[in-house]
Amino acid sequence: MNQPYNDLPIGVFDSGVGGLTVLKALRDELPAEKFIYLGDTARLPYGTKSPETITRYALQVAEKLIARHIKLLVIACNTVSSVALEVLRKTCAPVPVIGVVEPGAQAACQASITGQIAVIGTESTIARGAYQQAIHAINPSAYIITKACSLFVSLAEEGWLEGDIVESIASRYLKEMLAEHPGTSPDCLVLGCTHFPLLARAIGHVAGPDVTLVDSAGTTARAIRTILIKRNLATRRSTSGQTYFLATDSASRFARVGTIFLQKTIQPEDVEIVDL
Repeated sequence: MNQPYNDLPIGVFDSGVGGLTVLKALRDELPAEKFIYLGDTARLPYGTKSPETITRYALQVAEKLIARHIKLLVIACNTVSSVALEVLRKTCAPVPVIGVVEPGAQAACQASITGQIAVIGTESTIARGAYQQAIHAINPSAYIITKACSLFVSLAEEGWLEGDIVESIASRYLKEMLAEHPGTSPDCLVLGCTHFPLLARAIGHVAGPDVTLVDSAGTTARAIRTILIKRNLATRRSTSGQTYFLATDSASRFARVGTIFLQKTIQPEDVEIVDL
C-alpha cells in the first residue's frame, strides 16, 4: 500500500449529528487520521422510515463519500447498520465498510455477567433485530429485551440532556420495557442509537447503579484501529489529522447541535452543504 493511499481520509456517515459521538471516539483513538463526516440532516430521522428508503438514502450518502476518495467507510448510525450494512459492503467494495452494531454487541456481551441484556434504539433498529442477532452470535444463551425510544433522538437534538423531563421520559420507556418482559433484570443496557450517549447520565440515573450502560462508539473506534493495522491502511503521518464536515441542510444548525455532540466547537463556515 503506497503512502498517498494510507493518507486518504476515513468517511463517517450518519443521518444527522448523532454520529459525531462516534467521530469523537475515532478522533480520540486515531488522532493522526483524516476524517470526512457527512450528516444527512435534510432527511433525518432515518429511524422511522422504511427499510427501502433507509437503504436508498444510505447508498446515496455512501456514493458521495466514495467520490471524495476515502479509504474506509464508517456507518456511525445504528439504523443504517441494522438495515443496510451488507448492501453497502457489496456496493462500496473494495472500500471496507464498518457499522456500529457488531462492536456494540461485543461490548454488551463483555459487560453483562448474567446474560440478561437490554437494548434501546430507534424503531427501525429495534424492529430489524440486528442487535439481537449480533448478541446471540456471540452468546447464544443471552436473554435480550428491547425498546424503541424515539423521543430520545429529539431530546438530544434539542440539547435537552438532563433534568426532570429527560428522566421522566427515560423512566417511562424503561418501565414499559420491563413491564413487557416481567421477571427480567438486565445488568447491561445498550445505547443502540448514536444520539443516546448524550443522555447517558439521565438514563443511567433511572436504570440504577447495577446496570452497565454500553455505548458502541469507543468499541467501534478500537475495532477500526485494528482493521486499519491489519489491512495496512493506517496513516504514516504523526501530525494531527483534519476533519471535514458535510451536511445536506443548514450549516448553522449542524454547527450548533454538532458542537454538543462532538464536545468541540464547530463553526458554520466549516460545514459544506452538499446535494445528494
